[in-house]
Amino acid sequence: MATKTASGVAPRPMTNEEKKVIFASSLGTVFEWYDFYLYGSLAAIIAKQFFAGLDPTSAFIFALLAFAAGFIVRPFGALVFGRLGDMIGRKYTFLVTILLMGVSTFIVGILPTYATIGVAAPIILIVLRMLQGLALGGEYGGAATYVAEHAPNGRRGAYTAWIQTTATLGLFLSLIVILSTRTIVGEAAFADWGWRIPFIVSIVMLGISVYIRLSMNESPAFQKMKAEGKTSKAPLSESFGQWKNLKIVLLALFGLVAGQAVVWYSGQFYALFFLTSVLKVDGATANILVAASLIIGTPFFVIFGALSDKIGRKPIILAGMALAALTYFPLFGALTKAANPDLAAAQAKNQIVVTAAAGDCSFQGNPVAREIDFTKSCDIAKRFLAQNSVSYENATASAAGPATVKIGEKVITAPVATVQNSKFTPESTAAIAAFKKEVTEALKAAGYPAKADPAKIDKVTIVLILSVLVIYVTMVYGPIAAMLVELFPTRIRYTSMSLPYHIGNGWFGGLMPTIAFAMVAQNGNMYYGLWYPIVIAAVTFVIGLLFVRETKDVDIYAND
Repeated sequence: MATKTASGVAPRPMTNEEKKVIFASSLGTVFEWYDFYLYGSLAAIIAKQFFAGLDPTSAFIFALLAFAAGFIVRPFGALVFGRLGDMIGRKYTFLVTILLMGVSTFIVGILPTYATIGVAAPIILIVLRMLQGLALGGEYGGAATYVAEHAPNGRRGAYTAWIQTTATLGLFLSLIVILSTRTIVGEAAFADWGWRIPFIVSIVMLGISVYIRLSMNESPAFQKMKAEGKTSKAPLSESFGQWKNLKIVLLALFGLVAGQAVVWYSGQFYALFFLTSVLKVDGATANILVAASLIIGTPFFVIFGALSDKIGRKPIILAGMALAALTYFPLFGALTKAANPDLAAAQAKNQIVVTAAAGDCSFQGNPVAREIDFTKSCDIAKRFLAQNSVSYENATASAAGPATVKIGEKVITAPVATVQNSKFTPESTAAIAAFKKEVTEALKAAGYPAKADPAKIDKVTIVLILSVLVIYVTMVYGPIAAMLVELFPTRIRYTSMSLPYHIGNGWFGGLMPTIAFAMVAQNGNMYYGLWYPIVIAAVTFVIGLLFVRETKDVDIYAND
């Protein structure tokens, strides 16, 4: 560890000016997360608007991939802006990131759709998502570093926890704006053009954020280091070219951030997607329920951040990962019973089984595949079930032949399709339509609902379950900013902590919804995607337990 241990240094009180700049930093970061999460909250609508050239399942997975594109480039933003932050200062790097984020978000709001400009629409959308990701890659490390370098010893967990609330508050704000817009313009208009409004109004937030960033003072720790001529001239090579620092970067990633990331995105984003896309709860109701859980859970960021100042960062973070890994399956099972009891009852009474010959099924999670790329009977059967979010089990046939779908006691044989001139032949189209109709009727007869019945949704239980998921998030996320800051010396802190954070949250976490839904599409069981966060959280727990040191007593004001 590059910093030194505090030895009986009494915590100094924070001045009003320091509180002001910390508030300003946190508020600006809320707006930046709002911009970033609008897309994720509207993924289902964006899939129809910008990926209309694909079948519904591929369009949704591809929309999630476009969402993930912003996460994929976040580590590169961490390198670019982390280097600038360590060389020229935290304040002006903040200003650049908020401008890049805000302008990109506004352009999404006025971008023509696939129906207007064709394939250029999704390409431009993905480019804008990548620009957002670059901006966010430079944002978090700067915000956490900035706040931590203002906080007194012994209170760093409590103060940096406010930065940790900004991601959830940004998501909450995006849900509120979306819900308000939906209510005002109506569902039909919102799906057609109203979805643009939350993106467009972000320009107002951009103006507020720029004003806030201009009023901020530079970090005192950075000012002191700059005055002494100790700023790093090569933050990248110091952070990642020297084993003593690179080792800490790797431990931060695999022993802390990877597990934190999948718990974060499971508890907030995947839960929302699961409610709407799998359990068929209408979008407005799902947004309200998630927003309510965020209201309940958000104070725990500060509670666990402050608690980490007393008992340590590591036990709280690792406990959150362990609880998530152990309870995700029962919690999401309970969520199904509360949100769509008819679906839960149908699954318990009339199990669906797809039986196919070995090797007859293709990979269902391919996001760029078209409908005509799936001509085998197994693929046609699984594709239709996945499009209707129907959970099923797989069985291997004892002999070659077409796949069958068993719904309760009814067995339906899936057709084999033929493609001619990039289209299904008329005979294949008719056979597929007849198969889909028969499966739909069988599902209805077996009690499988087309959507969740609003009258049967147990909203109280759902909010309680979602709140537990959010509390797991607060356990792993609340103390982690302070811990990452304390792992690295001031001269390379922005760069060193930003990269593992954004690889963890951008790649392990940001890809979580996409990977999970692809796993479900391939396997058939609607809970199968939960294995991804469970395994990552469990592995991170073990590495963190064995190799990551506690940092709460580190004095970041000591000479590096």
